[in-house]
Amino acid sequence: MTGIARLTTIVLDCPDPRSLAAFYAELTGWPVTETDEQWVDLADDGAGVRLAFQRVDDYQPPRWPGQDRPQQFHLDLDIEPGEVQAAQDKVLGLGATLAETQPGTTFRVFLDPAGHPFCLCW
Repeated sequence: MTGIARLTTIVLDCPDPRSLAAFYAELTGWPVTETDEQWVDLADDGAGVRLAFQRVDDYQPPRWPGQDRPQQFHLDLDIEPGEVQAAQDKVLGLGATLAETQPGTTFRVFLDPAGHPFCLCW
């Protein structure tokens, strides 16, 4: 079945596109390809979908798992099962925080420096 369109970019609102792009560039290994004060792109590394970061004045981060400012979306990033602690240490070192609520046993929930939830899954 063919769709109407192809997903090419996932855009995250944030207060500082350059710093959040730098966080995800380290997390994914994807290089920054375009940048200005309002927008930063990361190359897709052949994945077919890229990440972009857009400046939003008065940005208010989601409050996961609460619903007063819901997450609206999150990213799942796969890791090897034996690398959970090492991966966690690396993302925490990049500026992520471990979410207080951890609802599963095959993933860990983190918040990026702008407060967006993402999961390391195995």
